Amino acid sequence: MAAVMIQGTGSDVGKSVLVAGLCRALANRGLRVRPFKPQNMSNNAAVTSDGGEIGRAQATQALACRVPASVDMNPVLLKPQGDRTSQLVVRGQVRGTLGSARWREREGLLGEVLESYRRLAADADIVVVEGAGSPAETNLRAGDIANMGFARAAGVPVVLAGDIDRGGVIAALVGTHAVIDAADAAMIHGFLINKFRGDPALFAEGMTTIAARTGWPGLGIVPWLAPARRLPSEDAVVLERPAAAGAGRVVIACPITPRIANFDDLDPLRLEPGGEGIMVPPGQPIPDAALIVLAGSKATIADLAFLRAEGWDIDILAHHRRGRPVLGLCGGYQMLGRSVADPQGIEGPAGTVAGLGLLDVETVLGGDKTLTQVSGEALGEPFTGYEIHLGRTIGADAARPVGRLADGRGEGAMSADGLVAGSYVHGLLGLAAQRAAWLARIGVAARGPDHHADVDAALDEIAATLEAHVDLAAILAIAQRAA
Repeated sequence: MAAVMIQGTGSDVGKSVLVAGLCRALANRGLRVRPFKPQNMSNNAAVTSDGGEIGRAQATQALACRVPASVDMNPVLLKPQGDRTSQLVVRGQVRGTLGSARWREREGLLGEVLESYRRLAADADIVVVEGAGSPAETNLRAGDIANMGFARAAGVPVVLAGDIDRGGVIAALVGTHAVIDAADAAMIHGFLINKFRGDPALFAEGMTTIAARTGWPGLGIVPWLAPARRLPSEDAVVLERPAAAGAGRVVIACPITPRIANFDDLDPLRLEPGGEGIMVPPGQPIPDAALIVLAGSKATIADLAFLRAEGWDIDILAHHRRGRPVLGLCGGYQMLGRSVADPQGIEGPAGTVAGLGLLDVETVLGGDKTLTQVSGEALGEPFTGYEIHLGRTIGADAARPVGRLADGRGEGAMSADGLVAGSYVHGLLGLAAQRAAWLARIGVAARGPDHHADVDAALDEIAATLEAHVDLAAILAIAQRAA
């Protein structure tokens, strides 16, 4: 089998995008390619065709390979739900909670990780593996299954990527070589420079320096990949760089709560020149907006409390009193109701809290997690997406559903005045006609493409750039060294 693992000198160096681009470039060459990430930590998840959940980035990488996403592509997913705890998802299904005191217990999952990897590899010409964080985090090396722990157990050679845009890339790559042990360093067979702006010739001496100090060959200098902005984000790191709306655009505001999840639901708004989604960071009021969207949450009750502590509940209620619409998606939908109950203490202490009261519905958390791909019609237009949530929401406004699923069941809820809507469908705004129907409610004439088509086009653009700037023949030769 052939396989190569892209690790990075740190988080957010562009590993997910590089893997997606390599997957599409190799698929374009006619190879059967599969993506793989042993362990992911993210609250941005997607539902697979085999009824589980994996990291959103791996679903995008599956799209890059032109194959359905499966739970084997990301066998271990950690979904943070507190400062020291994460929900543990193994092969797409919840298996409990993992706290900092039990962190090294991940090593016990290595057998299942390797089983998923081998199942993928058996059906592929090449597997492109993504690491997590950095192998230089030597304090996490014991029990590691995300980087060198996996690479050595599976016999997968590594290419190390560094981010030149953040500065210090020579130190990052050479420093990684210096701090990891010799056996781990021997797994690395080359390096890439990512996010380069300007003339690559200016970094020729830097490439020589890194190669001389590490013994690793340089495999390419990847320019700044503007199309990467059109791909769904893997995690909330991107939210640390919120941007203001462009001049003349209609503002659609979404507050950033600590456990925000699947905020890529707002990505399709980038396709519309008339409106723009603005992520509102803590410490700032929700700006004057045409529409407020409450995104999903991994911990609805805790995020609802945070929303109130920020004073955002006052902003939302004032927005509604001005006759402007509010849309809640998944956890945001639950927050809009009269109450959210957690009788089993799934998210924390058992109890019931008051919601924002803008929808006449009540939510009770519990039961099996809903994990399903869905399609249907809302506002007279088709939608496709997926549901991934705990609990059931019922009430008078649920009798006025936002839409209908393909099997005829009502989906979501709408307030009597038509200003407040809630839906469990992630990806609701993805299809152009559905997005246009929602934006028409705030006076925006939508004319962008389907989001899926735009992501697919972005993957081809990234692949073409990698073909031009990366030694893919060398990477394929490295991949042939897999055990």
